[in-house]
Amino acid sequence: MQLFYNSELEASTETFNFSKDESRHIVKVLRKSTGDLLLITNGKGWMFEAEVVIPNHNKCVVTILKSTFEAPRSYTINLAVAPTKMNDRYEWFIEKATEIGVDQITPIICQNSERKVIKTERFEKILQSAMKQSLHSYLPTLAPAIRFSDFIKTAQEGSKFIAHCEDGEKLKFKDQIKAGESITILIGPEGDFSPKEIEEALKHQYIPVSLGASRLRTETAGIVASHTIQLCNE
Repeated sequence: MQLFYNSELEASTETFNFSKDESRHIVKVLRKSTGDLLLITNGKGWMFEAEVVIPNHNKCVVTILKSTFEAPRSYTINLAVAPTKMNDRYEWFIEKATEIGVDQITPIICQNSERKVIKTERFEKILQSAMKQSLHSYLPTLAPAIRFSDFIKTAQEGSKFIAHCEDGEKLKFKDQIKAGESITILIGPEGDFSPKEIEEALKHQYIPVSLGASRLRTETAGIVASHTIQLCNE
């Protein structure tokens, strides 16, 4: 069943009107009619089973038949990843990270970042689409872009890691993950973190880790990190 999204739905909602665009998609494209069932989430853990009562292509009306709540997991995954030079690669990253299941994505602007302007509105649409595609009931948070030097000063829950390509002692990321513990991991731009940024991260108790023997692109490293965390929590 296809999943729809609307952040305004609450547990007490009894009837709901879709927007004009979604109504047209439901009635004209999916050819839903009276009595057909739809699945909707508010991105906050709630799933709603709804029945079409007025299949109007300008304002499709449904009634909520059943609502269920999925409790949040005991840990969070916060990916702080520098924007890539090619915007479509970062879009691919946030799409796949959402499908895998992360809680927050924070674009960090680093010394070697070539892209410093973030298209938040488009990214939000990609997050929503990926959440619906993977049938998740939680929409990840897309935090505002922030400078690396400011981000590392912010408080983070659980363990903190930095994945960089410089020489030096680094632990295997998969061996540092504790099931049920929240994780924040920093991943730099194509030119990697600067030596100064790495030093600053270490001063703020970020642990240097390796994601494997291969040298990974920024967006690939983000996917590897999120998938590794999920696997270690299964």
